[in-house]
This record gives sequence, structure tokens and C-alpha cells, in this order.
Amino acid sequence: MSDILHIPLHDFHAEQGARFVNFGGWNMPVQYTSILEEHKAVRTAAGLFDVSHMGEFLVTGVDAALFLDKLLVNSIAKAPVGKAVYSPMCASDGGVVDDLIVYRIGDETFLVCVNAGNIEKDFGWFLKQSERWSLDVQIEDHSDDYALLALQGPKAAAIMEAIGFDSINTIKKFWHALVPFAGEKVRVCRTGYTGEDGFEIYASPKAADALAREIISKGEPFGVQLCGLGCRDSLRLEAGYPLYGHELSDSITPLEAGLDWTVKLEKEDFIGKNALSEQKENGIPRRVVHFKLEGRRIAREGTPVVNAAGKAVGQVLSGTLSPMLGCPIGSAIVATAAKDAPLFVDLRGNHIALEVATLPLHKV
Repeated sequence: MSDILHIPLHDFHAEQGARFVNFGGWNMPVQYTSILEEHKAVRTAAGLFDVSHMGEFLVTGVDAALFLDKLLVNSIAKAPVGKAVYSPMCASDGGVVDDLIVYRIGDETFLVCVNAGNIEKDFGWFLKQSERWSLDVQIEDHSDDYALLALQGPKAAAIMEAIGFDSINTIKKFWHALVPFAGEKVRVCRTGYTGEDGFEIYASPKAADALAREIISKGEPFGVQLCGLGCRDSLRLEAGYPLYGHELSDSITPLEAGLDWTVKLEKEDFIGKNALSEQKENGIPRRVVHFKLEGRRIAREGTPVVNAAGKAVGQVLSGTLSPMLGCPIGSAIVATAAKDAPLFVDLRGNHIALEVATLPLHKV
């Protein structure tokens, strides 16, 4: 991608003193004050993220639910209107094409949110499968029509109420609703990527700009802070959430990633079902584990994971310093046979004990 892309609220973030970085071709706010301060604001009060680089597809038609059920490993057809469903999307070998959230907004209408770096790939994948199956389904890329804000943290609901979203607490976790704001309707979803309570709001760029300013103004007494992508990564690692290209990829299946709960093998058919059924039956050869380390040295992506004999049994997928735990944390993919034995990260010849942790690493 030659030309860097700007999110709709770029000028707002520049006014607020954002530091920008090139993230997958997008000029994105990475931080405002410090990653540590913004991270702690989300854990103790609230943080406002702009994730408008994410992609949105509209899937409609008589066969829309059937199409998504065949495309994704999770069950979509059974979801009622108003429900959000998280699901990996697999290739025939069980590797993951992307992970996404589907919002059912009508009997035959679905809004699908995909990862920013996969918009073009995913749209092509959707079209290819719809043509292959000859279903009555229409797929449109509406990524340019939406701005997407995420208000996350224990004070998020109180801030939304202060703005005037009086019925905000009728929206339960992984549900969504259209709500009036600034003369328009915005889609408020009780979803997020931090492990905290919170909301993701799909709106026109104009309404999103007005909403962001209202959140900062009305949220000030609650301790809200603008947050960049920097702390989004440390927050999701503390929560144990996967990031595509790390804990999920075309070479890591949902079963290996520990997302067994999303894989509905009882469905009649979906892409990757045979491969995933076979993997489950034969034994899952590798597993993604989350870990803590002693000391302050972070194990970055690609760091070898070894057993007590020094033999490589896996590698680190993500690593950072946890602001809440005060120690390095991360994820790794390791041989299933080795995951319950003592493990170490090999940091330039120094073997540091890896403590496999239960999720979430930080409990809210």
C-alpha cells in the first residue's frame, strides 16, 4: 500500500495530541500520554479507542444466515436479531483466514466486522465462497461508511448514561442495539477487546466525531482517557484475547488456539470442518499457552520455547510487560506433549522459566 490511509477522526486525534504510527498502511494513534497511563485508565476508569481502521461488510439475502454458517466455524443461523457472535473463519485445512464478529441486525441482514489488515483478502474470500455455493446472498464492503469507537472500562456504562444513553444497561454483553445520537442512529454493541466491560459504537464519521467529543467532555469526571493502539495490545494480552497473525493464523487452527468453544462441529457443514474434526479426533498436536515470566525481560515474538533439556518445543507468539501484574507476559505455541512439563524461554542463551497461566492473566 503506497499511500498512507487516514481514519475519519484523524484531525480530532491530532487536536488531542496523539502520536501517530503507520499500522498496516493506516496512520493510527498509538498513544496520547503514555501506554502505561492509558492502560491503567482502562482498568480503573475508562478509555476511548478509535478503531475505525477495522472493516465492515454487510451480508444480506434469503440465504445470508446459511452462507455465514457455512463460512464460519461458530453457529450464526441460531443467533437472534440483536446478538453478536465471535468466530474464526477457516480455510479447508483448518488454518484461520481471519477472526471476526457478526452482528445480526435483521432476519436476513448481518453486519460483519473484520480485521483491518484483512479487509481486501476477506472480501475476496466472501465473494469467492458465495459464487461457489450459488446462494441468494449479497455482500457489500461498507468499511468506508463507518467510524468505530470503543469505550472500555468499569466506568464505561456510567459515561454512556451521562451522555444521554439512558437505556445503555438494557444492552447485555455480546448484544447490540440502534440508539439515537446527534440526529442519527448509531449501533451500540456491548463488546470489546480489553477484558473490561465496554461498548463498541458504529457510527457515521460525523456522528462519531460528535460522540468522541461528548465522551471526553462528559467522561472527564469519571477519569476517561483517550487511548491508542499501544495499550490495546497489552490489555488484550492480559485478557488472553488472540490477535490475528499471532495467536491465530493460516497455520494455527482454532483448536490449537484454545478456541474450541467457537467450533461447532455439530453443524451440518462449514469450511474446515473435516480438518478440524480430524484434528480433534487424532489429538491436537500443539497448543497456544499464555504465560508469565519472572524479572523484566520480555520474550518477543519468535523467541524459542524449550524444555528442561534445552530442546525446542515451541515459540513465543506475543510478548509484553503487564502494567497490572508488573511482570512480562505473553503467549506461545508449544507441543501438546510438552505443555505440562517445565518450560523455558530462550533469551539469547539464557533459559528463563515460563509459568503457564490460566486466563485471564489479569482478573477484573
